[in-house]
Amino acid sequence: MDYSILLALLICSSSLLNLPVATAIDSIDTTQSLKDGDNSTIVSADGTFALGFFSPGSSTNRYLGIWYSRIPVQTVVWVANRDAPLSNSSVVLRINSQGVLVLLQDQNNGRAVWSSSNPSTSARQPVAQLLDSGNLVVKDEGGNNPQDFLWQSFDHPTDTLLPEMKLGRDTVTGVDRYLTSWKTPDDPSPGNFTYRLNPAGFPDTIVREGSIERYRSGPWNGMRFSGTPQLKLNSIYTYGLVFNDKELYFRYQLINSTLLSRFVINQGGVVQNFIWVDRTRGWELYLALQTDNCDRYALCGAYGSCSIFNSPVCGCLNGFEPRNQNEWGMMDWSSGCVRKTRLDCSGDGFQKYSGMKLPETKDSWFDRNMSLEECKNMCMKNCSCTAYTNLDITNGGSGCLLWFSELIDLRQLTENGQDIYLRMAASELDNAGTVANTAKSNSKKQLGIVVGSVLSAAIVLIGLACVFYICRKKKKDTTKLMLMEPISNDDSKNEDLELPSFGFGVIAHATNHFSGGNKLGEGGFGPVYKGILKDGHEIAVKRLSKTSRQGLDEFKNEVKYIAKLQHRNLVKLLGCCIEADEMMLVYEFMPNKSLDFFLFDEARSKLLDWPKRFHIINGIARGLLYLHQDSRLRVIHRDLKASNVLLDYEMNPKISDFGLARSFGGNETEANTNNVVGTYGYISPEYAIDGLYSVKSDVYSFGVLLLEIVSGKRNRGFYHPEHRMNLLGHAWTLFNEGKAAEMTAESIVETCDLGQVLRCIHVGLLCVQRSPKDRPSMASVVLMLGSEGELPQPTQPGFYTINTVRADSPSPQQSKSHSANAYTITIVEAR
Repeated sequence: MDYSILLALLICSSSLLNLPVATAIDSIDTTQSLKDGDNSTIVSADGTFALGFFSPGSSTNRYLGIWYSRIPVQTVVWVANRDAPLSNSSVVLRINSQGVLVLLQDQNNGRAVWSSSNPSTSARQPVAQLLDSGNLVVKDEGGNNPQDFLWQSFDHPTDTLLPEMKLGRDTVTGVDRYLTSWKTPDDPSPGNFTYRLNPAGFPDTIVREGSIERYRSGPWNGMRFSGTPQLKLNSIYTYGLVFNDKELYFRYQLINSTLLSRFVINQGGVVQNFIWVDRTRGWELYLALQTDNCDRYALCGAYGSCSIFNSPVCGCLNGFEPRNQNEWGMMDWSSGCVRKTRLDCSGDGFQKYSGMKLPETKDSWFDRNMSLEECKNMCMKNCSCTAYTNLDITNGGSGCLLWFSELIDLRQLTENGQDIYLRMAASELDNAGTVANTAKSNSKKQLGIVVGSVLSAAIVLIGLACVFYICRKKKKDTTKLMLMEPISNDDSKNEDLELPSFGFGVIAHATNHFSGGNKLGEGGFGPVYKGILKDGHEIAVKRLSKTSRQGLDEFKNEVKYIAKLQHRNLVKLLGCCIEADEMMLVYEFMPNKSLDFFLFDEARSKLLDWPKRFHIINGIARGLLYLHQDSRLRVIHRDLKASNVLLDYEMNPKISDFGLARSFGGNETEANTNNVVGTYGYISPEYAIDGLYSVKSDVYSFGVLLLEIVSGKRNRGFYHPEHRMNLLGHAWTLFNEGKAAEMTAESIVETCDLGQVLRCIHVGLLCVQRSPKDRPSMASVVLMLGSEGELPQPTQPGFYTINTVRADSPSPQQSKSHSANAYTITIVEAR
C-alpha cells in the first residue's frame, strides 16, 4: 500500500472536517430570526425559492421578499413591506409566540414596520416556513395541512400569481386575493393597476386603473374566459375556475413541476405569463391577456362590436345604429349604439352571433342545469332579457346565461369565440335568425292578409286597454307614494318619486315566502329578508311590521330621502312594494352585513386589518359629505352608527337606514325638535339636551364611530378599571397624556400605520367636541383624513363620563327596537 497516498487522504479529510458547513434552512421558529446585512436567507426545501432582504433595481431601500433562488436574474414574486420601505439594514424578521411574523427596524427599540395578521387560532410551537410552491406560511410545527395554516403569503399576493395560488375570494373568511402592480421597477409599493376576479354576475377577471375598468376577460365558459382565446389547453399547465358557496377563485397548476412559470401584472396594467427558458437564460413571454386595441374595456360602447380586422375597429351590431353619429365620425365610439326598431316583447326573436367575446355580466343571471332551448324560452318570456347563451361550452354546451341590460364590451374573435343570441325585433332579423320563419306560402297569402287585419285590430284594442290599465295603475301607485310623503321641515311640496315597483308575488318568491332562513335581522320598521330575483339579482327586503308605528315613519323617510340620493357610499334603494296592507322596500344586498358584525366581535374583528378600517373610515366620511353638501337635499342622517354602515363584496362601506333622516331647505343650518331620536352613545349633547340638530350632529356621531373603528370598542358600555369614563373620555385622557396610540385595537397593533391611526384619533376628538361650532365640517374631515397637515387641538368632548350622560339611561317612554348595535330611541320631550 502507498502510505503517502493514505496520509494525504487523511490530511484532506481532516481539513474538510474543519471547514464551516453551509446548510440552507426553510423555516424559523420563535428562537430564530432572519437578519438583514449578513446575506442570510430562508430557502425552500427544493431550492426553488428564497426569502430574504433585497433592494429593487437602482433603489437603496430595503424590502423583505421572496424570489427565485436558482436563476441568475433576481425575480421577486412577493414583497412583505411594500408600503414601508426600509432605509438601512438594521432589520430583523422574527415570529412571536402568538404566531405573528414581525419585521423590526432598529433592533434596539424594536419598532415594527410590518407584520402578518393575528391568527384566529393559537399554536403551541409556531414556525414560519417557505414552501416549495413559494408560499410563506405560519403554522404549528409539524402541521402540514393547509387548512390549519395560521397565515400564508398566498392570501396576500403582490403583483405575481404563482402556480397553486388562488386568484379570488373566500366567501367564508372574506379574504380577497388579487394582484396589484408595482409603482415602478425600482418601487414595489402598490401601483395604479389591479387584476382581480369580479364576483358580480357570472365571474370574469378585470384589470382596473384605480376605479376605472381597463380590461375584462369575459365570463368563464368551462374552458376559458370567453375573451381570452389564447388561453387554451397546453403541455405546460392546467387551469380552472372554482365557483361554489364557499369559494370563487381561478388557479393554474404546472404539469411539469421543474418548470418555472408566473403570471404578473406590470406597471402598464398588462397581465402576462412568463416561462423560464434555461437555453436563453431568461424569461420568455408565453401569453399576454391584452393583445390589441379591441381589448380596451367597452371601446365600442353599448351594442358595439370591436374587430381588429375592420377599419375603423368599432361597428354597431345588425339592427343598431350609432347613438351619436358625429362622435362616431370623430372615432369616439364610447356612446355606443341604439336599436333601429324598438322591441315589442311578444313578437321578438333572436339573432345568433358566433365567435364572440361575451359581454359584461354585471346584470346577468345564470342556471347551471338548463338546456339552451330552456334558456331561450326563459329569455323570451322575460321582456327585460336582452340576450342568452350557454353557460358552459364543454361537451356540446349546457347551462344558461341571461343578460338584462345593454350589452357592453363585445368583440369579434378570430378563434375560440362563443355563440350569443341577441334579442331583436322581428323586422330586424335576417334569414339566419333563430326566430321561426314568418313567411307564408303564396297559396295562403289572401287568408294571411285577412287574418293579419283581424289580429291587428285586436292588438290595437288590447293595446288601448293595457295603456288605460297601466295609466290608472300608475296613478294609483303614485298616489300611494305621495300620500306616504311626510311633511318636511321646509314644507316642500310632495312629489312623485318614480320609484320602481315590485309585485308582492315577486318579493314573496324571491324571499322563499319570507322564510326564517332568509331573515337577516329586524329593526324598528320590521324584519329584513334576503331575496334572489328570477334574474339572479340579490336583494334585501324591509317588510313593514303592521304593529310598528315607528316603522311606518321610518318607511316614509326611506322613500322620501334615499330614493333621491345616489352615491357609492350610500346603500342603493332599488324599489318598493305596496299592495293591500303590505309595504316593503327593496335594496341592493350587502353580503358582508354591517360594520358592527365585524368590529365588535373578537374573532371577526381580526379580518378588519388597518387598511380596511382606514378605507371604511374614509368611505363613511365621503358618504356624509355627500349628504351634507353635494346631494340634492341637505340631509342629516341622525342615526349614524356601526350597525347602519353596511359592507359590500369588497368591504366598501355604505351608509344605510334613513328612517330618522331630516333635510334642510334654503340657507337653514339648524333645526329644533321635541322628538329627539337617535342611538345612545352617538347622540350629540346639544341634540339630546336641547333638541337642536344640524349637520354637526352627524359630525359628532361620525367622531364616535371613528374612535370605535380605531379601538374596536363600543362607546356605550366601554369599561376601564381605572376610571368611569366612556370611550370618548378614555380617548381624551390618553390624548392629553401623549398615549393616544394605546387606544389602538390589539388586532391591528402590529399591522397599522401608526401615523394614520394617531391622525384618526385626533380627527375623531375634533368631531366629538362639546360645542357644535368647534367641530369641523365633513368637508374639512375628508381633507384632514387625506392630508398630512397640522391639526388644531381638540377641546373637551361632550358626554365623556358615564355619570354625566343622562341620555345614556333608558327613557320610560323609549320605543323598543332591535338594532344590532344599540337601542334606537325616541325621547318625547327634549330638555
